[in-house]
Amino acid sequence: MEPLDPLDAAMMTAELISNPMHVGALLILSPPPDAGPDYVDELYAAATKCESVDPRLRRYPHRGLDTGGIWVWREVDTVDFNQHCQRRTLSSERAELWPLIGELHAERLDRSRPMWMSYLIDGLDGGRFAFYLKVHHTVVDGVAGFRMIADALSSDPQVRSTAPFYADRSGEPEVPTGPGGLVRRLVAPIRSVVEKATSGIELAEHVLTGELQTVIDSLVGHRTVLPFGAPHTRFNCRLGPQRAVCAASWTKSRIRAVQDAADVTANDVATAVIAGVLRRWLSDRGELPTQSLVASCPITVRSRASDPANEQHGNMFGLWMCPLGTDLDDPAARLQLIHRSMAEGKRWVTKRGSTASLVTNAGSIAATVISPLLPFTPKVRTGYNLPISHVPGPPTEMYWNGAHVEDIYPVSTVFDGQSLNVTTCSYADRIGFGYVAGAEVMPDIQALIPLTEACLTELEYAVGARRC
Repeated sequence: MEPLDPLDAAMMTAELISNPMHVGALLILSPPPDAGPDYVDELYAAATKCESVDPRLRRYPHRGLDTGGIWVWREVDTVDFNQHCQRRTLSSERAELWPLIGELHAERLDRSRPMWMSYLIDGLDGGRFAFYLKVHHTVVDGVAGFRMIADALSSDPQVRSTAPFYADRSGEPEVPTGPGGLVRRLVAPIRSVVEKATSGIELAEHVLTGELQTVIDSLVGHRTVLPFGAPHTRFNCRLGPQRAVCAASWTKSRIRAVQDAADVTANDVATAVIAGVLRRWLSDRGELPTQSLVASCPITVRSRASDPANEQHGNMFGLWMCPLGTDLDDPAARLQLIHRSMAEGKRWVTKRGSTASLVTNAGSIAATVISPLLPFTPKVRTGYNLPISHVPGPPTEMYWNGAHVEDIYPVSTVFDGQSLNVTTCSYADRIGFGYVAGAEVMPDIQALIPLTEACLTELEYAVGARRC
């Protein structure tokens, strides 16, 4: 009987009274030129057959009298693929895809069996189809989930016998899946932040010095914010049961041109574009706060050449509260503010460690997710307004049993107090922007796609990456 880690157990308990805690991804694919009329049917049939399943995807959480009220992992002997791999068909209108993804993403995973689902969706325009996967956050984090998907892909379009994403690859050699060195690495579930501390004394020291430095940075450097340092918005209310999802991709060359012109990082550019989108969307509705919105931004501490012994940890990141500069008219000024803040955040997390950064920001997290659950909470301040994450995907064009992967989009988690989530994913020569929100919070979520294009164009002109 294997107990859940404290953080995992807390998420399972919170989900009983709150919102689903799973992460997802959507792949848009086009069949190979030689595909027959039954190609997708054959893919689906192959996907429901697998001799050995990844151990993480065979287990499920359980709590009862037999465990003394403690959350533990149980494991099934055989996975019923008919329960976990489903088929959907759309009409000829691709516009139906995103409402369907919103519906599927809103559904809770059944905790009486392994907590993952996959959907093969055909009927898209041009003969294309989609693959949507969701896995509970106690099983994998976003980075580990994308690596799991990448391991089921190939850079060779002639490979037609790739095992499905849920296959057990623990015995396979670690070899690149394509140029750029994307390595076959399976990352275990999220571990407790306490487990990362080398000692309680060291953790306390990091947290105390971190809190003091956070105060100094906030009052003097204006590069981060304290708990209740973000303005309250509609994104920080209680979340309903429905979800709204949309996504689109833009070429890396446009992001890189802004990056080079402004001497910032690609993630800084993407965050600044998102900041511009939020500023415009809220302003159009007369809801733009005079104070800057704040994003909760994960900062990875997993090196590209990390020790394989550390790969058992799936939650190797710190956290930083980044002001988005939505109170600034100049998009170039917003970009520089974000760049300065995130540069300081990387130094801060590197110096003090991911655990200290997570604990130091516990006040901001609590102020965001607990306040909406209270009956008479003043809607004045919150800890942060939304999370913004950037996930690295495969660096080259990939294929799934001959089908070309055209786009990869993240479909992230939202919950009470955090009813908007924006995640980007790099893939080959483009970057996908994925927006997830409560349907009642952002019913017109598709409007964010043209706003993203407009704000990227605005930023290009502002830094001189594009000339009038």
